[in-house]
Amino acid sequence: MGKPVPVSDATFEQEVLKSTTPVLVDFWAAWCGPCRMIAPVLEEIASEKGDQIKIAKLDVDANPVSAGRFGVRAIPTMIYFKDGKEAQRLVGYQPKEKLLQQLGFHTHAA
Repeated sequence: MGKPVPVSDATFEQEVLKSTTPVLVDFWAAWCGPCRMIAPVLEEIASEKGDQIKIAKLDVDANPVSAGRFGVRAIPTMIYFKDGKEAQRLVGYQPKEKLLQQLGFHTHAA
């Protein structure tokens, strides 16, 4: 259904903070091994749950302002934004089932 949306410092406010849909932002970098491991997991979630959640990807090397603004010190860090505010923060690789559960999707049938 959906695909992860690339966001930047310039588009962060519009794509994430002003989104009417909850957004999970993946703060990542090209050189980060765990970031590459979680990318297909996030693509699956975007595809399966795209009507309920937007998956956004922010390259921390190219967009240091947003990463600094939210205190991202380790990657991958995924921050779940609801109504423009940080609702949850997950750091490190997470298997799909654990990620969905932590985001509250365990009660919904796939």
